[in-house]
Order: sequence, then structure tokens, then C-alpha cells
Amino acid sequence: MSQSSNYKAEGKQAFEHMENTNEKNGDMIVQREGGFDDESLTVAEEAALRKSVLWKLDTRILPVLALLFLFSFLDRTNIGNARNLGLQKDLALTSKQYSNCLAIYFVTYIVSEVPATLVLKFITPKIWLPLLTGLWGLLAAMMGVVTSYKGLLAVRALLGALEGGLLPGMVLYLSMLYKRDEMALRMGLVYSSASLSGAFGGLLATGLNKMAGVGGYAGWRWIFLMEGMYVQLLLVLPPFTVQSTQICTRHRLTIIVAAGAWIFLCTSVDTASFLTPQERIYARTRLNEDVPQPTDDTASANHGIFSWYQVRRAIFSIQTWLSAFAYFAILSALYSFGLFVPTIIQGLGYSAIRAQLFSVPPYAVAAFLTVIVAILSDKFKSRGPFMLFCLPFSIAGYALIRTSDSNSVKYGALFLMASGLYTSVPPVLVWLSNNSAPHYKRATAAGLQLSIANCGGFVATFIYPSKQGPHYIEGHTIILGLLCGAWVLVACNVAYCAWQNKKKEDGKCEQFRGDGSDRDPAFKYIL
Repeated sequence: MSQSSNYKAEGKQAFEHMENTNEKNGDMIVQREGGFDDESLTVAEEAALRKSVLWKLDTRILPVLALLFLFSFLDRTNIGNARNLGLQKDLALTSKQYSNCLAIYFVTYIVSEVPATLVLKFITPKIWLPLLTGLWGLLAAMMGVVTSYKGLLAVRALLGALEGGLLPGMVLYLSMLYKRDEMALRMGLVYSSASLSGAFGGLLATGLNKMAGVGGYAGWRWIFLMEGMYVQLLLVLPPFTVQSTQICTRHRLTIIVAAGAWIFLCTSVDTASFLTPQERIYARTRLNEDVPQPTDDTASANHGIFSWYQVRRAIFSIQTWLSAFAYFAILSALYSFGLFVPTIIQGLGYSAIRAQLFSVPPYAVAAFLTVIVAILSDKFKSRGPFMLFCLPFSIAGYALIRTSDSNSVKYGALFLMASGLYTSVPPVLVWLSNNSAPHYKRATAAGLQLSIANCGGFVATFIYPSKQGPHYIEGHTIILGLLCGAWVLVACNVAYCAWQNKKKEDGKCEQFRGDGSDRDPAFKYIL
């Protein structure tokens, strides 16, 4: 396999400190003279090396990210479960006050996303992501002891500010570890934990509600107390105590965690302790081969350095806005689905407890399908076309639940809604990252996309007021229109990327050759 001298130079620079050794293993020769030479590897040997690197990254990084995102989504949506179990009544909240508590979360969440992605490289993912999670675990537990509207409002605001940096940070982090055509599956595996959070959250809420009266706390308070403590135990932080240390000590789960998330995560493939020196060089080389590298001295010197120019490029990119507004529509549906599906199911005639249990199957099916679609998306190196296929399922689901009077049909519609929504998220999340380079354009684009998209939280919190129940026709109609708009925006983005690739093939972007950005003719946009 021929490699450009530029890519080999990158590998050599990354590992100049390594010993000059030759290792032989059968007919495989790995030359370590500061770099990685894979011309001496057979196809089978290189495939085995690639498999080893991906296996180690997948088993070391993805479970940690999935757990962090699972508990992020639990903390974000468990207020819907708590509402059904008495939160709104116990705190004497009006429907508007409850909606304000949901909305304030998204205000601070949105504001924090772009800054969080820009500082990720400075602080390093190994420190930044676990730090955010540990702090919001404390705040999530505090929601279990609030006694007033103002207290709940304040905690929700702080929670949003901390959680805002997690998802864009994870997207950016994965782009630092995996090739572009490997990201959808990894993001799908991580994001499927959000689907599972709906299932797990409903079951957990049902179980924790049975703790009502323990320590003098209502059942809904234990949802926040216990889930907040779960997060801290995962991060090996001191157990949170609230009002009565004896109560929390007596009822918390005594879980011993060998190491926290900050131990398992690595800063980059160059410093991953769980990879061998040979695997580190290979991992870096394959990432450099995935996107064009700068060839002139000026571009090389500035590559990877913070640049306001790259920030502006991300802000004024049409792909940023097309994908952001499409994701805005999807998240409007996704957040409303997560926050209000127990209420919707309860409106179909089930008790609050049975509503929690009946919310599990749609999420479980969606989690499975999310992974399947992500695998196919990577296999065919395609994002938009898969979204164009999946979104109509959720559109059909909202049309059914809006028009049908049958409880069984409405419940069946939830499967279509969840399946179409969750399967569309990994492709739209990684699509913009796949098509943005260098690092700080990608970081800005990822943060800005999510800042815009998460404005869907405002839509979600106000379009399903209690007075619309149990049919919520107005809310379903709004989401239905947004999803149709998302389909059109995705189609436009596919057409735009195809047009840009055609321009590069026709030699109309030669002035950017060798600049190491996504404008380089060697950089092909993923459709």
C-alpha cells in the first residue's frame, strides 16, 4: 500500500522519541525509526493491526462515553418522570412555572456549547468530560431536595450550563480518535444510550418511587437523589449527602469502582497508554491519511493552532446552518418525546406507574435500530440519504398519533416516532464534523450546530401544556411540520455537498490545494 511522504512525516514527528528498532513477527516487519512504515505490511497484517486499534479504542472509550451520556440524558429527562409522580403538585408549580423550569435549562445549555468545544483541546477530553459530569451529578442530586419554584429554577439553570459541553465535546473527541467513515457507528452506540435512558429511566423511576417515605422524602425526590449519586460513583467522587448524611449513607448503593472516567479516557491516540507504540503510530498515521494535510510551511505551522478565521468559516458555512436547523427540528421532537411520553401514555388511559413501564419498549426498539442504521451509514459512507429514509417513519408516527382515536394505534405510533427520531441523530451529529476541517473549524461547527439545535428545547417545553392532554393535537401538529422541514433541509444539504464535490472534480478549487482544510480538492464531502 503506497503512502504519501507527507503522511509518513506526520507519523515520524509524533513519535521521534521512540527507539530505532526493527521488530519481526513472521513475515511482518514494523520499522520504528521515529515513524510508521506500513509498506512492509501485508493486507492481512494491516487489517489485523487496524482491528486491534479499533477494538482497544471501542472497548476503552465508548463504554465510558455511553455511560456519561446515559446519565446526562437521565438527568435531563427524569424531571418528566418526577412530574408524573408528584413533583409539580408538591412544589405547587403552575403549568407555566414547570415549563419555565424546563426552558431555563436549555438557555444555559445552549450558551455553553461553543465555548465548551473551543476549550476542549486546551483542557483535554480526559479532564474536561469527567469534570463536567461530576459537577452535574452534584446538581442532579440537589434537585431532590429543592422546596420551591425558585430553587428548582436555579438548579436547572446550573445543570444546563454544565451538561451543554458534553455532547459537542464527545463528537469532537471521537473525531480525534476515529476516521470519518467510522464515526456514525461509534456515535450511534453512544447515542443509543439515550434511547436506553428512556427505558431505564422509566423502570428506575418506577422502582425509586417505591422509596416514598424513606427518610421523610417523597418518591419523586429519590429519583434525583439516587441518579445523582450514580453519576458520582461512576466518577469516583465522594458520595453526595443531603440534609441527613445518615439517610443517604443508609440507602445509597455501595458500588466499588476501580477507576473513574478520567482514568479510562485518553487525551489522543498519541498518548493512549492502552495502545502499543506501534499501534499509536499506526492510529495517528491512519487519521492523517483520512483528511488532506497541509503541504506548505505556513499552513503546516498554523495547522491545529486556534484561529478566529476558522471560527468565522464555521459560522458562515451553509452546511452548518442546514444541518443545525434540521437537527433543531429533530431535537424539538426528541426532547418533547422524552419529556412528555410518560404523560402521553398516561393520557391513553394508563396509571402513572404503568405509564412508566409502557414507555420502555419504544425506547428499546429505537436503541437497536439506531445501531443498525449507524453501521449501514458507515459502511456506505453516507449520512443524508439514511436520514431521508428514517425521518418519514417519525413523520408517519406523529401523523398517526395526531389523527387516531385508538389507544393501541397511538401506542404503536410511539414506536415509529422513536425509531425515526433516534436513528436520525448519529448521522446528523457526525455529518457536519465529517465535513469540517481543520480542528477549530470543526470544533466551532460542532458547538454551533448543537447550540442552534438545542433551541428545540424551548419548543418542546411549551407545545405540550397539560391543558392539551390527552390528545395534544396542537403539539403533534407543530412537531409534524418541523420534521417535514427537516427532511427538506437534509435533502438540500445532500445536494450542496454533491455540488461541492463536483466543483472539486472539475478543478475549480485548485487554489486551496495543500491548505489542509475541507476546501482542499483532495477532501471529499460525505453526502
